[in-house]
Amino acid sequence: MADPTATEEIDAKLAALGDDWRGLALARMRALILAADPAIVEEVKWRKPTNPAGVPVWSHGGIICTGELYKGKAKLTFAHGAKLPDPAGLFNGSTGGNTMRAIDIAEGQEIDAAAFTALVRAAVAFNLAK
Repeated sequence: MADPTATEEIDAKLAALGDDWRGLALARMRALILAADPAIVEEVKWRKPTNPAGVPVWSHGGIICTGELYKGKAKLTFAHGAKLPDPAGLFNGSTGGNTMRAIDIAEGQEIDAAAFTALVRAAVAFNLAK
């Protein structure tokens, strides 16, 4: 049997979470990421003993963002977030550096789909312009 694809691994990770709000939030954001650009590729990176399942990564011309789950939040970290326009103010985590920016999603929090889609498309455009 062939090794599972990254998409299958991410599907399994989300399915294993069942109705955990963090998994549902990540699944919702994943759907928006994939809908934003048909050329986006899913990957799983940074496997280690403390996280053997690795980290879901979405790329097109370079990393767009990663998706991670923590005890009290779902986190989407944009590799070049500091260089992206964020007129809706979605970035609310990891805002101190010169490169990355993150969106921390708390339980019950809804992220503006149109603003998020625009952010993903801006990240793709940034990657392709490099």
